[in-house]
Amino acid sequence: MKASRIAAAGAVAASAVLALSAPAFAHVSVQPEGTAAKGDYATVNFKVPNERDDASTTKLEVNFPTDHPLASVMPQPIDGWRVQVTKSKLAKPLTLHGEKIDEAVTKVTWTASGKGIEPGFFQKFPLSIGALPEDTDELVFKAVQTYSNKEVVRWIEPQKEGEEEPKNPAPVLALSAASESGHHGSAATEDASDAKDTTEAASSSDSSDTTARVLGVVGIVVGAAGVAYGVLAGRRRTNA
Repeated sequence: MKASRIAAAGAVAASAVLALSAPAFAHVSVQPEGTAAKGDYATVNFKVPNERDDASTTKLEVNFPTDHPLASVMPQPIDGWRVQVTKSKLAKPLTLHGEKIDEAVTKVTWTASGKGIEPGFFQKFPLSIGALPEDTDELVFKAVQTYSNKEVVRWIEPQKEGEEEPKNPAPVLALSAASESGHHGSAATEDASDAKDTTEAASSSDSSDTTARVLGVVGIVVGAAGVAYGVLAGRRRTNA
């Protein structure tokens, strides 16, 4: 009886934790693959969970910030989804790599060509974006999620400092400090080089350990043979 009560209490506690944490996972959010450094390019994923039990998500619109426009936005193809990239003229042209750019991507729209995101599932929508601005610590996107029953959920509310999270918060991409080299992928190259050195060192260490073990076993066998030989020799002398 005591064990069953403990199990029941544990189940209730677990359900309470899931109920409290569910809203946090239900938001449309954006996260980089690796880091999103200022002045660099990055691959980001817009994660879209389905919050409904009786409808599928069939459309996602992501509006880009106009105060920090991005000159380059490239979507990755996704099976079962059509993608449309919308560009608009900039009120203030950008200069990127010495070239003046007078338009930027203002919206990316994904529309399901199949079942969409069914109940109980989520979908990631990847984009390659850049160059990221250097005069802000974050980019705020406004997302609109449409369901198969025509319901529309607008994830457009900004997070105000010192206040609770809004009901429908806008996806926010945090930007890290600019890389010292200023070249995308340099950190990854250094990490790969470090990993290679570590692997080579580990291989060398493993080889040394294996050799030492073999020599140790050989020494034990030789020693045992010597002891056995000595015992036999002693018995022969005694019998003689």
